[in-house]
Amino acid sequence: MIADVEPRRTLTVHPHGIDSTASHSIKRHRGPNVANVAEKTMSNPRPLIHPRDEITQTMARIYGYRMTTTSGGNLSIRDENGDIWISPARVDKGNLTRNDIVCVKADGTVDGLHPPSSEFPFHKAIYESRPDIRAIVHAHPVALVAYSICQSVPNTRLFHQTHSVSGNVGFAPYACPGSEQLGVNIAATFAEGCDSVILENHGVVVGGDSLPCAFQRFEAFEFAGKTLIKAQQLGPVRYLDDEQLQTAHDRSVDLPTFEPGVASANERELRRQLCDFLRRGCRQRLLISTEGSFSARLDADTFLITPTQKDRERLTPDDIVLVHQGERELGKKASRAVLAHRAIYQNDPAAKAVVFAHPVNATAFSVTDVKFNTRTIPESYVFLLDVDHVPYGVQYLADGSIAQHASTHSPASILDNDGVVVVGTSVLDAFDRLEVLEATAEAVINAGAIGKVAVMPDAVIDELRSAFNLS
Repeated sequence: MIADVEPRRTLTVHPHGIDSTASHSIKRHRGPNVANVAEKTMSNPRPLIHPRDEITQTMARIYGYRMTTTSGGNLSIRDENGDIWISPARVDKGNLTRNDIVCVKADGTVDGLHPPSSEFPFHKAIYESRPDIRAIVHAHPVALVAYSICQSVPNTRLFHQTHSVSGNVGFAPYACPGSEQLGVNIAATFAEGCDSVILENHGVVVGGDSLPCAFQRFEAFEFAGKTLIKAQQLGPVRYLDDEQLQTAHDRSVDLPTFEPGVASANERELRRQLCDFLRRGCRQRLLISTEGSFSARLDADTFLITPTQKDRERLTPDDIVLVHQGERELGKKASRAVLAHRAIYQNDPAAKAVVFAHPVNATAFSVTDVKFNTRTIPESYVFLLDVDHVPYGVQYLADGSIAQHASTHSPASILDNDGVVVVGTSVLDAFDRLEVLEATAEAVINAGAIGKVAVMPDAVIDELRSAFNLS
């Protein structure tokens, strides 16, 4: 967690020794409790969405991400009364409405237009074995089904965030769908402390203290599985050890706060653009809801950036955090990558947008030692130039060293065991390069099933550099 205490001005240290004097339109708050009250409320919101709506919205997202099928999967929420709200049996998952959701009361009576999911017995068994679990996601995402039919569990130590979000992972032996025995098998695995469970020859079940938490856990677990499958097609996979995981876990950013003045039209436009492209990135699976950051520059030392600990797809313009001369907008928590973004902007005046992301195919390169070669088609080289690996953890350092690897002259880099970083001259340009990076990575991985990749020779690269004025 990022500390929320507002440090004294004299103790503020910036990675490049930059003075944090602000413009006249900015108000500063010195009271010790102002930011704490606002941000505690933000980090622990009261659940205000009805279980019917939570389930329909989450199922629409899972189906839209192609992580389940029309007939497959089920979601449930156990409320404060002990009632279990669950998706219905035999209703199109791609067209679920709030009226389709079924409530199984604590006394066993059923309220709904349809019977509850046939998998209700294992939902009930999990809740009985784990009182801390308040929501469950069960589905058949392709990567995790592949693990289930190989009687295997993906190793989540690929990335710090995936390892943290997925929780303890486990495996439950097969039993007939809908049977009491299946509930016994799954509940026993959850009772051992597992949070994400592969079901033998069936799929996956994850639990969380809320449905958003369970969804994020489900998404992160599937992301680990997809990335591993892709990476193993490239070569040996590199995992993080305890010390590396701890390094990522312990990183924090403690910025003082300020109250900004009236937002300019440009600021409002960039807030909108960031939200639009974050939403598109999630839906195109270039980003995941729990990880990644996107920023857009306003002036020499002012930029907008995604907040920490908020679902990337559901961000609104008001969620985006303004950072000015090393200070964050009052009442908001900037991404923990904020110092890396700032370092890139300070090092490169031409940089106008920066994105740290986890597109599956490009990220597969980040967990192997295989070089990412962009000399495949003209578009790949023109947009990305040569893409290098950045040693693990450089982006976590407060010394600004990430700026030596990421700039408009080196617009894309692979971050070992942490996805990619892309720099652009606008929000659109950065997103476009991210798309090209992922498309190139997928093409190279797919080409491995066909034959040896024939890269463009130096003469062609020289021609491209001349034709497109590439420095």
